[in-house]
Amino acid sequence: MYIVGTIISRLIFFYSIALIIYIFMSWVPAAYESKFGQILGKICDPYLELFRRFIPPLGMIDISPIVALFVLNLANQGVVSLFNGFLL
Repeated sequence: MYIVGTIISRLIFFYSIALIIYIFMSWVPAAYESKFGQILGKICDPYLELFRRFIPPLGMIDISPIVALFVLNLANQGVVSLFNGFLL
């Protein structure tokens, strides 16, 4: 059971890294049009769209990725706690 929790936790960690890279790509002109940007877009946009529907941008600043990363971090902590036996 511990191995399953570790695998899920690492997948969430790598997804968080992908989200951070995707967010920083917005600072580079035309980065989203690259092949790497398109792949990350297909992976990250569906998750980010969940939050963009409910959290409008504040002027030019989109805070939905921050909330998305926070929720992903909470999910990771929940998985770790669940598989370590704290919630059983």
